[in-house]
This record gives sequence, structure tokens and C-alpha cells, in this order.
Amino acid sequence: MIRIIADNKIPYLKGVLEPWAEVSYLPGSQINKDTAKDADALLVRTRTKCNPDLLSGTAVKFIGTATIGFDHIDTHWCDENNVCWTNAPGCNSSSVMQYIASALMNISSESGLSLSRLTIGIIGAGNVGSKVQKLAQSLGMRVLLNDPPRQRKEQNSIFVDLPELLGKSDIITLHVPLNMGGEDNTFHLFDRDAFRRVKKGSWLINSSRGEVVDTDAIKEALAGEILSGAVLDVWEKEPEIDIPLMHMAFLATPHIAGYSADGKANGTSMVVNELCKFFGIPLIDWFPASVPEPEEPLLLLECHGKTPEEIARRAVLHTYNIMEDDVRLRFDPSRFEKERENYPLRREFPSYSIDLRGGTEKTRTLISSLGFKLINQNC
Repeated sequence: MIRIIADNKIPYLKGVLEPWAEVSYLPGSQINKDTAKDADALLVRTRTKCNPDLLSGTAVKFIGTATIGFDHIDTHWCDENNVCWTNAPGCNSSSVMQYIASALMNISSESGLSLSRLTIGIIGAGNVGSKVQKLAQSLGMRVLLNDPPRQRKEQNSIFVDLPELLGKSDIITLHVPLNMGGEDNTFHLFDRDAFRRVKKGSWLINSSRGEVVDTDAIKEALAGEILSGAVLDVWEKEPEIDIPLMHMAFLATPHIAGYSADGKANGTSMVVNELCKFFGIPLIDWFPASVPEPEEPLLLLECHGKTPEEIARRAVLHTYNIMEDDVRLRFDPSRFEKERENYPLRREFPSYSIDLRGGTEKTRTLISSLGFKLINQNC
């Protein structure tokens, strides 16, 4: 029988593979060479470093990480040693988009500026960045895109170089992988030099990887009022985050941008299906049978006297208000990992139905474009 070691915080997994495999569920911190020695497969999250220290001398033939990122896997070593690995690209892209939407609504409230008057610079236009692009365009924002790998491949004029984006963007949001060197290095992409190039008074959102932003450089940029504020979901040296930076940030969260129930279900489904293909398990196109419904899936919105953006703000914050995650982290930063492990239910926009009363066609189009279900088509 196939032997699997699985992180016990991967949701919706328990009981799925047991008909064909012996599955042991362990905290990520306990997945080590001793526990993995006789395992055929590992199902992990980002905190498990899958490198020679863990893998050499074990029976592991397959690694599945239920996450978009895979910089915790030594892919070169795995490839050279015939260890198949897979991640879950795009699994939580809509969840991160929802996080960005909530951040944008809070930035707009704090600055007193309509989002439709602002320019957003999106660095990294992959699964997540493309959804953020669509979100920003729906909100009437001017969008600048920077993605060197895509630009080289597509030779497309929609992309701008980094200095132009930095100099023209009111809000900059990062959606890049962590590349340690090379042509597309992203380690400390935002260093002191980058912050010298940004438009004074701009905002920075980082929900990619903490190491993309130099901690000392961003603290200097915030202290020197180069930035009006920062929204930080990821941090260098997680989970031991920089407390002074947390206090300086406008919004600070514990690496949960992609933690919607929908994103988690997608990630688990993707790695389970790849594992089944690899080992020939007769479980095809598996997906969790039931993802919990939101507490209040129906929202009635009176539109009289309100702009489309104000209505969108009400809708977005009803599904997810980033401020709640910010408050929990600031209350006790030492609970960084506990907050991630015990994250409350969050469902994405399509899980909500909205009854618009008295709104315009523009409002209806905006709410629909965000992914909400409209139950009143005659607003």
C-alpha cells in the first residue's frame, strides 16, 4: 500500500486517499527525515522545506504542495533524483484578488480618493496579477503592467518597464515568485534604489513573498514619507516578522491573502488529482464534496445616492474586510502561525448573491464583473 505523509492543516484531505493509501497526518514542523523515511509521497504546505536534508535517503517519489508557490521545494534536486513534484498554480488567485480588492477599498477610504482617479502598477501579470488587472479595470483605475518574462515571450506593448511603473503608479502591487538571482531575480526587487524611483506618496501592497521587499528599505521609505502606506501580507523571515515594520504598515496580515476556503479546496484538489495520476489511483477529477457556505450569502444593497464604487466597497467588505486580519495580528504577532492554521472561513465573491435596489446599469455591471451573483436584474 502507498504510504503518504500529509500536513495535517491541508483542508478537506482526511479520508479521501485512505481506500488506496496509508496516510499519516502530521504538523508541518514534524515532517522530517525520520517521519518521511519510509513515505512514498509527501503532501505539504510552504513551511516544509523539501530539500536534500529532508529527502535524501528516503523512499519519497512524489511531493505535492497545495500552494501556488514552490520555492520551498528544491526542484533541481528533485529533478536530478527522480522525485516528481507538483504545486497548485492559480489555485488561490481569486482569493488573493479578493484580498487586494479589500485592501484597495481601505486605501481609498484612508486617502479620501476615488480609485477611479488612481493608477495601479501591477508587477507580475500571471494567474493572480491578471485577475487583479481585471479588478482594477472594473473599478475604473488606470493599469500599468510589468512582467519581463511575459514581455519577452509575447513582445506585447501592454507592458511597461519597472522605472516607468514606479514613477507613475499611485498604488503598486506585487505578484511575483521569489527568484533568487538570474535574469528575473525578484529577491529584494524593492530595495533602496527602487524606493527612490517610486512616485512620492504612493502605496505598496505585497502579497507575493516577503523577500521581494527589503525590510530596512521599506521602513526607511515609510519613515521618510516616500510611501503613504504599505499593505503587507508577507514578510522576510516569517513567522518571525519585523515588529517595527508591522507597526509602520497601514495593514499587516499573516500571509493569508490566498486563504479563502475556495482557494484551499482548489489547492487540495489539484495535488490530490496529480498524486492519483502518478500512482495510478482510480480517483478522477476529485474535488471536496462540500465547502462551507458563508454566514450571510445574501446581501441587500440600497443604491440611491451612492456611487458605483461606494456600492462595490459595501459588497467587497461584506465578503472580506482585511482590517479584521490586521487587528488579530497586531493584537499578538507571536500568533502568526496560529492565525494561519486557524483561519476563519472566507468565501470568494461568487458565493454571494446581491440584491441591488435603485442602482444604475453601471453599478450592476461593476458588481457583476467582480464575480457576484445578481438576483435583481431590474435595478
